Amino acid sequence: MPDSLSAGDDSTATPSDAEIQQDIRRGRPFSLAEAIGQEAGGFMKGESPVPKLVQAQGEAVQILKANLDDLEGALQQVITRWLEDDPLRLSRHLEEPAEAVKDLLRTVLASPETLYDLVHQTDVLWGRLYDERPHFQKPGQPPHPDDEYTHESVRAALVACLQQLEAEDRPVPEV
Repeated sequence: MPDSLSAGDDSTATPSDAEIQQDIRRGRPFSLAEAIGQEAGGFMKGESPVPKLVQAQGEAVQILKANLDDLEGALQQVITRWLEDDPLRLSRHLEEPAEAVKDLLRTVLASPETLYDLVHQTDVLWGRLYDERPHFQKPGQPPHPDDEYTHESVRAALVACLQQLEAEDRPVPEV
């Protein structure tokens, strides 16, 4: 038995990965695609194949679901659509999607016209979801008694959601 394969010398008993790969490549013609594939093999190691923006959208939607009180569901769906349709807002907050949600809520609450538009779109969606005629509140007029989403109820829901998100950011005082 040759001494290179003796029981005490395991390093030479098995060929290295580099030697195995070299033997495999000897009989094959060069292929650019294969070379790129071999070099890029570790490119995504440890990374998610899901783009950061898509991850941020998903997290923002989950944050919204967890913090927005909306039993009917139409308001949440409209705000979710607004978040997803605004990649610039989300891209500014990729690492903290809750900030994108808070930013959108502040924007809506700061502008009565934007709030009215949100309520109108929510009423339209509510009508489609429940196959009922929605009630549209006009600015400055009282809401219909059967209106599920009034200017004031939506404002209150958004303020409560924003306050809850901001409270989560504050450190808990030690006792």
